[in-house]
Amino acid sequence: MNGRRFALLSTYLTLSASGAAPVGSPAIERIAGRGFPSIFQAWNPAEADGVGASELEARHDLLFHAADFFGLRWDAEHPGQATAFAADSIEAGLRRRAELLGRNPDMVLLCEIRYRDAHRSFLAADSPWWARDENGQPRIGWEEGGYLMLDFGRPDFRDHVAARAAAAVGSGVFDGVMLDWWEEDDDRVALIQKVRAAVGADALILVNANDRRSPRSAPFVNGHFMECYRSAGEADWARIEASLAWAEANLRPPRINCLETWWADSRRDLDRMRATTALGLTASDGYVLFADPNPLPTPDHLHDWYPFWDAELGAPVAAAEKRDDGSVRRAFENGLALYAPPGCSTVVEFEAPHRRVSTGETGLVHAVEGLDGEIFLHDG
Repeated sequence: MNGRRFALLSTYLTLSASGAAPVGSPAIERIAGRGFPSIFQAWNPAEADGVGASELEARHDLLFHAADFFGLRWDAEHPGQATAFAADSIEAGLRRRAELLGRNPDMVLLCEIRYRDAHRSFLAADSPWWARDENGQPRIGWEEGGYLMLDFGRPDFRDHVAARAAAAVGSGVFDGVMLDWWEEDDDRVALIQKVRAAVGADALILVNANDRRSPRSAPFVNGHFMECYRSAGEADWARIEASLAWAEANLRPPRINCLETWWADSRRDLDRMRATTALGLTASDGYVLFADPNPLPTPDHLHDWYPFWDAELGAPVAAAEKRDDGSVRRAFENGLALYAPPGCSTVVEFEAPHRRVSTGETGLVHAVEGLDGEIFLHDG
């Protein structure tokens, strides 16, 4: 840990212990000031031998999870009924934030707020906020987790969800909230308006829109979590690229778009990992993740930490440039990111030697195959 981060950690811990809100730069400055590539954690962690959990978490520049992951505890027998946290848990949450920001001062933390479905323990069994079928039986939500559907068509429940989002932001632990399973129906659009009003103009809102666009939500949402479960061929990658570009141009600033794809054969699908990373670098100023497929019996979104992600590109210095062969390039302070979509093979030529991050090879000319990507760093 360098001296600056140690000083920040000490300050955060002191203020958290005293009950004061954590200090640090506003989220908009952390988002704008970070280096690239920028990786995010969707619920479950990276896995790396010999590396502590907090250190691994802090390698990510954005992390979203449920409140209890950060040490917070909703103040009710059934957590979904509460609109406030237990006071002692807020202090624990502030200390958790302190540790993470002390390790990575550019990190952004978001609290998932459940509104579509939840575990049976979320509400009392007779709660009117469970969605029910024509026979009065609870409707099944996320089957893998054994979740039941919530009735977000009810205005009173939407008010309740908004109040919970406000509590998360008001705790001082989070920079904003994340809402899963996002589509553009009337009930969700009504919900996002209430959530934005409740959390205020400066809080961040991320929604899981997969590879879709959400024009009705755009004025209220800072980013799409693009959980791209379809990435088999050229049409899929073209749709992902177009949707990411749309989100980058149309959502509310500051934008925090999060692009995730899954491996096809194993975590060693390094060409796909590089393609995902390079697509995020060229089509957005957002965050990327390459993770396990959801259908696996293990927890969703587990992933390796790839040395490729340790490259220090710095900040972008130009807009992306699409070449006639279909490849996309973008210049950064310390080098170049290149994305080659499926069916595209390209050659990049430099006037001065550049080091290819994936292999360590240094040279003036480098070839990149289709469905791959690369980072080239200035050599010296």
